[in-house]
Amino acid sequence: MNKEKIKVIIDSDAGVDDAACLAYAIFDEKLDIKLITSVSGNVGVETTTRNILHILDKFNVDIPVAKGCAKAMQRNSPYAEFIHSVEGLGGYTPPKTVDRPLYSLDAIEAMYEVLNDSDGDIVVLLLGPQTNMGELLLRHPDVADKVKKIVFMGGSPYGIEGYPNHISFNISTDPEAFKIVLNSKIPLAMIPSDMGRLKAHLDEEFVMNKIKGVNKVGDFIYQMYTTYWEPGYADKRIATNDTCAYMYLTNPEIFTVEKVDLDVNTTDMPGKTDVIFNENGKHEFTSAVDREKFLNLISEKLKFFDNFDLK
Repeated sequence: MNKEKIKVIIDSDAGVDDAACLAYAIFDEKLDIKLITSVSGNVGVETTTRNILHILDKFNVDIPVAKGCAKAMQRNSPYAEFIHSVEGLGGYTPPKTVDRPLYSLDAIEAMYEVLNDSDGDIVVLLLGPQTNMGELLLRHPDVADKVKKIVFMGGSPYGIEGYPNHISFNISTDPEAFKIVLNSKIPLAMIPSDMGRLKAHLDEEFVMNKIKGVNKVGDFIYQMYTTYWEPGYADKRIATNDTCAYMYLTNPEIFTVEKVDLDVNTTDMPGKTDVIFNENGKHEFTSAVDREKFLNLISEKLKFFDNFDLK
């Protein structure tokens, strides 16, 4: 008997790693994607929204898309154009505009509608700053009872080379939003930034031999990757941050998962995420991944597209 699909809302600041993640996720038979929402993060919300719509156009998939928040709740939002490019998709240049229409409601109200109509069985996958989720919980605090779990990419409890200790872009961009999410008591699964940069990254050999030239989708992803090599490392590597978060949802068996309690600093070190290991903790934390199995899954997902024509 087939397992029931995981119902999910995907919230994305669609840069390069988001786009690669979406390419895999929108065809994943384990997922039932109810809604995709955009948020400001890697680039501005107008661009992230355009990028999501363009990816769905390019892959000829119909999923509702709602535009979300243009800035953090209490801060000016930084962008990460230095690595994702001005258009957000690295070495790939999308069209300036997309004809595909947006959902009639903004991201906050669209999320509320989808969650409120559910049986409390929807997981929210947060790939960028948590502004939309924070605003949703402020506007509609009752919705917390309708969220099965939040899986999020972000937080750096061990620090990342080249970044201040305990700071990661997604959390430090809007720590106040993450604080609201924490206070909601919704169960969380944290996939820290070091997972995609240090533990499940793609090395140059894998990118050149297992992605480039494999098929049209592989070439699309490779084109984005041509300007997306992770800075600050001696070797050439591609971070897989958002794909790690998605893979945790569909293939949790390849990760080492520990129970934790979480907190976040919003004052002197905004975005510093404290992870307290506690066997009775409310939340989940991925501390390791089977990299070989992760890379094999990437290859399998690309194999799916062997006879696929992109628009």
